[in-house]
Amino acid sequence: MVEGALRGVRVIDLTDERAIYGPKLIADLGADVVRPEPREGDPLRLRGPRTSAGESLWFAFFASGRRMLQLDPAPDSARADLERLLNRADIVLTCAGNPLLELVDIAAARKQNPALVHVDVSSFGDDGPWRDYLAPDLVAGALGGQVATTGTPDTTPLKTFGELNFMVSGIYAAIAALAALAHARSSGEGQRVSVPVHACIASCLEQVLMLNWYGEAMGRGRILPRQGGTHWSMAFTVMPAQGGAIMATPLPDFDAQLAWLVEEDAHQDLLDEKYSKPENLPLYIGRLMQVMRDWIADQDPEVLFHRAQERHAPYGWVQPIERLGDNPQLEARGWWTPYQVGDDTVTGPGAPYNLSATPWVHRDPAPVTAAAVLADLGWEARS
Repeated sequence: MVEGALRGVRVIDLTDERAIYGPKLIADLGADVVRPEPREGDPLRLRGPRTSAGESLWFAFFASGRRMLQLDPAPDSARADLERLLNRADIVLTCAGNPLLELVDIAAARKQNPALVHVDVSSFGDDGPWRDYLAPDLVAGALGGQVATTGTPDTTPLKTFGELNFMVSGIYAAIAALAALAHARSSGEGQRVSVPVHACIASCLEQVLMLNWYGEAMGRGRILPRQGGTHWSMAFTVMPAQGGAIMATPLPDFDAQLAWLVEEDAHQDLLDEKYSKPENLPLYIGRLMQVMRDWIADQDPEVLFHRAQERHAPYGWVQPIERLGDNPQLEARGWWTPYQVGDDTVTGPGAPYNLSATPWVHRDPAPVTAAAVLADLGWEARS
């Protein structure tokens, strides 16, 4: 039996790309997560990027931690196996795009298993004028407001790397599942939880909503300017440096940042008395950020990052994706983890957290039969 904080929790994964990250997080905490797939194979196995042999690296990561249940090709047999599993499960996570959902009646399964938690992830939820619409990651990000926060004020919006919007909805699905499970464990009552991707994305727009609500009070008028990825306070932004870039901010101590610029003789006109007046704070922030941009343009980002940290200034050296493999912080924590992908072993993302008593566990996707799940691996019939 795998150790972990969720040891003994039994989960059925009937998600698609909108929520598959949620069952992974639950599996990595030690839960027994089974992902049934049709005889022709999980359609998500076709997603790239792939190895030279054609195996999906995407699937190796997002489906890790699970046992892949090879269903009988006969619909009646497959339906019977799914019903037996649902009768013994604690949690089932679903997305309407999963091809196996047409074989099962989740509402009937909940009547048979009253403590069952059902988390359903959809693009826009159960109600509202868009409830029947679909949205891939880019469209979901655009309609949820996330795309508007990318890029810079002078560029068009950018698509985030990978499928970040669906990772957000996957995280929310995992949180919802565990919250509902806690309720079921204390009351014996399961429930259905609706997780709209659209709402998940909108709930993460702290900087955008703040600017919208308080922009006029901050002297920016009722028509919002293009912000890109700039924080609503205008005091955080990524600035180009020599051979790279750095995320720079004068917060939390404006005076300390000014003193540093004075030491470097790079403060320009920031000592002008007008900037000391409270009513000119937005003017001062704008000018300070421009002076910092001019100063940083000639700096080496790695050197500046370490100098800033020594001064307790929370600058962040922007790391290119290709350099993450050599990141000394991740290496020191033993973060990289081997993944088995077909006949190859590749290195991929490891534990995002460390629990001292109930460790994070990585398991490669492994095929299993329904009989093995129900009998050999402890999914006893409920009394």
